[in-house]
Amino acid sequence: MKDQDGSITADDVAVLAGVSRWTVNRAYKKEASISVKSREKVMKAAETLGYVPDLLATSLATDRTNLVALLVDDFANPHKLVMMERLTRILRKSGYDTLLVNTSDEEDASAALLNASQRRVDAAVLIGVSFNDQSLEAALGAKRVKKLIVFARMSGNDNTISICCDDSASMTALTQYVFSAGYRNPVFIAGPQTQSAHLQRKEVFLSQWERTAGKRPDFLPVGSYDPKMAYDLIAKTFRGLAKSELPDVLVCENDALAMGAIDAIRYELGLQVPGDIAVTGFDDVPQAASPHYELTTYRQPLTDMAKALVDVLEGKSNSKDLNTFLGRLVTRESA
Repeated sequence: MKDQDGSITADDVAVLAGVSRWTVNRAYKKEASISVKSREKVMKAAETLGYVPDLLATSLATDRTNLVALLVDDFANPHKLVMMERLTRILRKSGYDTLLVNTSDEEDASAALLNASQRRVDAAVLIGVSFNDQSLEAALGAKRVKKLIVFARMSGNDNTISICCDDSASMTALTQYVFSAGYRNPVFIAGPQTQSAHLQRKEVFLSQWERTAGKRPDFLPVGSYDPKMAYDLIAKTFRGLAKSELPDVLVCENDALAMGAIDAIRYELGLQVPGDIAVTGFDDVPQAASPHYELTTYRQPLTDMAKALVDVLEGKSNSKDLNTFLGRLVTRESA
């Protein structure tokens, strides 16, 4: 029985497959009780007829859309592409589609969150720095975003779920490595100094270094995780200084800043990495292993974090303690 617009319906599939409409509906539910043979018959009939289920109708009936909104900013940071590839692949494998929203600032982020709530997504996943407490509260107040998840950063909002690497453990390991390698005059290159959905890498490094070496290091903030902005800051800050006035290592909050720093050290200051100034990063983006950078960095366990996100979506985990994922230090020639 075709719809009024002539499209194929579940009834048509049921007739061709020799099953009930109920069996057709169950075949498209990921965890429904149905035999392998029956599911195969339904899928073969659906393929023959060109049938696809009406996702909107299904979502209205079940109050689930299997749609997850990914809200992303700072695309100058190559790690965002790595995150999106990992997240979309694992979400798709688990039966979830994704809605990608590019947010450029806090005003954009607030509007995007409200827009996601209107599309009845099962969850909104925030990947970036432009989400403040007001935008988070606005989305939660709309009551339509069932889960608000901050990915790869910590949120202080009690009604959000943070899934992230353990900044304390990772930066402690990085601090110990830098000190044991013989460096004694570090400068920390930090990203945007946000209050919400923030990283704790700067705070941990500064305190751990002071505890270890007895001196609190300086830090330089960069307004965005943009290699060009890091390049310009390093060139402006250290150009013209005598070698004795320079740091012996730049500890960067992520790889994007570290790569910009390495380029500035070489091409603006005319110095060697690591001979004159060593550099460390965080994330282990694909470019970090290239011969040009050979960047010492810390690799986040993105696959484990993405799988934890799926567990949250499926109700298998209600834990608020998802901020203790451990990665590993990757040592290369830059430090």
